[in-house]
Amino acid sequence: MSVSAEHVRSHLRGVAVGLLTPFDDDLEIEHEKIAENAQELYDEGIRTFLATANISEYHSLSASERVDVAETSVDALPSEACVLAGVGGSTPDAQELIRAYDRIGVDAMMIMPPDHTYLHEKGLLEYYRDLSAVTETPLVPYVRGFDPSVDYLVSLTRVEGVVGIKYALDDPVKLGAAVAAGDDDVVWVDGLAEPFAVSFWAEGAEGFSAGVSNFRPEIGLALFDALSDGDWERASRLRNICLPYQEFRGETGQKNDIQGAISVSAVKKGLELAGLNGGNVREPIRPLAPEEERKAERLYDQLEDDIESLIG
Repeated sequence: MSVSAEHVRSHLRGVAVGLLTPFDDDLEIEHEKIAENAQELYDEGIRTFLATANISEYHSLSASERVDVAETSVDALPSEACVLAGVGGSTPDAQELIRAYDRIGVDAMMIMPPDHTYLHEKGLLEYYRDLSAVTETPLVPYVRGFDPSVDYLVSLTRVEGVVGIKYALDDPVKLGAAVAAGDDDVVWVDGLAEPFAVSFWAEGAEGFSAGVSNFRPEIGLALFDALSDGDWERASRLRNICLPYQEFRGETGQKNDIQGAISVSAVKKGLELAGLNGGNVREPIRPLAPEEERKAERLYDQLEDDIESLIG
């Protein structure tokens, strides 16, 4: 077992916070604000960071911007932190991005959900093998946007270089079946944030990605401790106080029927309300409408009251 692999596994057993990408009024990246957010979240106790992730507006960044954002994140954090950087696209493009990330010293590659319309499970497994072949850095595939078989998930645990799987399917039963049959040294991470942390933990997840914990990390840290201690009642209460803001993230926004359209904008608003840096969003994401801003403020105030009563 390599030192780097165990470093990543140990950090996946925790709360993985997304580092969002703040854009200025001209939609240019504000790197100093990424660094400020990373350092503040680290000071609050977070040790696992997702740079150039879905919530970081991965698909709105050029390849060179992804490398620059990941480098800013790595440089802003102590070596004990773990930075996972998003990778996707065609095999050659993904391999080139991996090599660039390796040059700046990211800790792991989070392989983004496939963006192909047509998929074959065997072909997707081969894709991961081809990516693993060009790096010694651990891989963490992000399973989302399609409905694979349990056999596929089990096979994914056996791809060389894979040390964790970010599971973002609304199916805890499938998760439990894959955990039971897959390799024991792969860490399963709840990729659907706090709302699924309790049920996924019961099925074998050992960590989770942040939702409201992206801007109020004390919630995620308390929830992780409660789950680790087997305190299901406290874990459920902590999960429940996250639900109103998380459900807000799932809304469509104005003149739109697609669920989750305001998710990134809602988290950026949460960052601003918490005294961190949110910034603008790039297309195809849109900023919150004024009434959505007001709703976010009400929900944040409610969340803050709940944090005070449960955590202090």
